[in-house]
Amino acid sequence: MSLTLLQAWQGAKARLEAAGITGPVIDARLLVEAAADATRADIVTDPYRALSPEQEARLEDYVSRRARREPVSHILGRKGFWKIMLSVTKDVLTPRPDTEVIVDEVLKAFPEGMAFQMLDLGVGSGAILLSVLAERPAAKGLGIDISEDALAVARDNAANLGLARQVALLRGDWTAGLGDASFDLVVSNPPYIATKVIETLDPEVRDHEPRLALDGGPDGLDAYRLLAPEILRVLKPGGVFAVEIGYDQKDAVEALFRDAGAAEVRTVLDLGNRDRVVTGVKNPLEIRP
Repeated sequence: MSLTLLQAWQGAKARLEAAGITGPVIDARLLVEAAADATRADIVTDPYRALSPEQEARLEDYVSRRARREPVSHILGRKGFWKIMLSVTKDVLTPRPDTEVIVDEVLKAFPEGMAFQMLDLGVGSGAILLSVLAERPAAKGLGIDISEDALAVARDNAANLGLARQVALLRGDWTAGLGDASFDLVVSNPPYIATKVIETLDPEVRDHEPRLALDGGPDGLDAYRLLAPEILRVLKPGGVFAVEIGYDQKDAVEALFRDAGAAEVRTVLDLGNRDRVVTGVKNPLEIRP
């Protein structure tokens, strides 16, 4: 006898819960929706709709993979972020709600209709860059990543969202080769996890996320030591920066940016009330030699 949508959801939820998955209710629903070509509304309004044999087989594959701790974003190949849907692969970090804090801060600083030049260092899937540009059509953005595989994902996302004309994507080593005072806005979600901590992370992150995007060196601060002065170099006077940080890195990262000459440095909390984004400006009164 075929599974119904309700039975499929309940069964998937029970299996994921038994496997120790955090958030099994949501994960099970997402997997059922994808496997059965259904919507959330379908599960509520048509709970006894039967799955086809092909849909049951697909669901079995999805749930088995999730029970082995493969992220839902990798199983489905997509992840929602801010107001957009992104393609996601093993070559990029899965976009997380905490990172949306950067987008929120940027949109407050750059009103709709304003033209500006944006730089995203370590662009990955393009989550931050594309979320901002989708809401600021007069802006242009450059995304840089050292991974050509990550850039391929970002290019696909830019094309799928109709943003290719606003975006340039280049392989590079952070700010190498970029001119002084070139951008109104610089954002980054760099690797910030201390090397020794990575092995203690959940398997979804430890075993499936690109290590290059996680490892911030012995104390997690290697990228910020390099980026703080370089971000200030490429920013125009009065330009804004916003970088994601680990929950316990506020004081160290703020100090690095202040030492590099940043003004108005402050830290913004995420929805869990944890320190998440350090932001500030390049002194608009800076006198260059």
